[in-house]
Amino acid sequence: MQTIPSGDVGQTWPLATLDDRSYITWPRGNVPLWLRQRFTWPTDLNGYPLEGLTARLALRWWANQADIFVNGELIQTGDIFDCWTRIVLSDRVVPGESVDVSLKLLSPGHDEGALVQAQLVFETVGDNCPEPGFVADELAVLATYLAQFEPEKLALVTEALSRIDWSLSGNSVTKSGAEADLDRREKRDCGLHQLSLAGTLRERERFHQSLLALRTSLAHFSPWLKQRTMHCLGHAHLDLAWLWPVADTWQAAENTFRSVLALQRDFPELTFSHSSPALFTWLEEHRPELFAAIQQQVKAGRWAIDAGLWVEPDLNLPGGEAIARQILYGQRYCAEKFGGISAIAWLPDTFGFCWQLPQLLAQGGIRYFATQKLRWNDTNPFPHDLFTWQGPDGSEITGVTLPPIGTDI
Repeated sequence: MQTIPSGDVGQTWPLATLDDRSYITWPRGNVPLWLRQRFTWPTDLNGYPLEGLTARLALRWWANQADIFVNGELIQTGDIFDCWTRIVLSDRVVPGESVDVSLKLLSPGHDEGALVQAQLVFETVGDNCPEPGFVADELAVLATYLAQFEPEKLALVTEALSRIDWSLSGNSVTKSGAEADLDRREKRDCGLHQLSLAGTLRERERFHQSLLALRTSLAHFSPWLKQRTMHCLGHAHLDLAWLWPVADTWQAAENTFRSVLALQRDFPELTFSHSSPALFTWLEEHRPELFAAIQQQVKAGRWAIDAGLWVEPDLNLPGGEAIARQILYGQRYCAEKFGGISAIAWLPDTFGFCWQLPQLLAQGGIRYFATQKLRWNDTNPFPHDLFTWQGPDGSEITGVTLPPIGTDI
């Protein structure tokens, strides 16, 4: 049982400081860090009544281990990959009540630790109350689409913002002010600044009604937005050999794949993808029943084998023969065990790519290439999201640059 260090919050504990990324950081090497915060619910937030709302704390960390305590009770644990949560601090806020939150974080052995996010979120209770934050997200998506495809219609969103009854205490937001803000933000955030001012409203119900009116006035965009379909594919990135013994790799693979199969039983619409024949080979030999279950999911179209290379290798230092064998062994295994070769070189975590790679991949039956490591460039930012990569012999593959690590959907 863990004991939280003693001392009054805000008195004997020093105040945590933020780095230039607004993170709380501490040294690498499995170094522990304790953080504490006491939340006392006020009557209102700049005039916006809080009583009866749900209070959540959104947390994200970069730590080998995370233990979260609420009022001294351990309520959740996490690690470097299970690194995000939204915990309920109060189902219904009662002004004057307090909640103590404590975090114990253990830094990674290879990197400094970081508390990346700690955000307090208040949510409305009831099906007929639109979440202000959710409406803000909707506006951000709509503004992004309009700016990309039909920028002349952004003025309609600005006009719709006038339907919100701000009723600000000592503040005023006019239509012209909203338009100026849109211009300043290149018309992409579309009034999110004004939505954040909703906290100054005295009459919460009236504000909710104005949000409903806003959404109704923009509902005609819904069919246009729904012409596009977003596909979400489950994936687990498993490093075969990095900071742990290889036995841990096999155990992580088994645990991950059993978890996926269990989730697919509960959620039949879930499709999963994995990319390393080397892991499947170990499962086939040591966990044959698990491997057989995966094969059945592949046949059912619910498990994609994006495994054109034996592992996800470095592709900068190895010679052409080594890369060719990565492709040869990977594709041969996919064909023998899963009934077909992979069309994708899934390489999200590979540093560096030789210029002959399109030729080698194309000769191995691979047509697509995906990575996010090009996002890490600090001197020469890579300018493309979707592109055609041509090798020195004229071979071409389609490449996609994935969002940076940690990016949400």
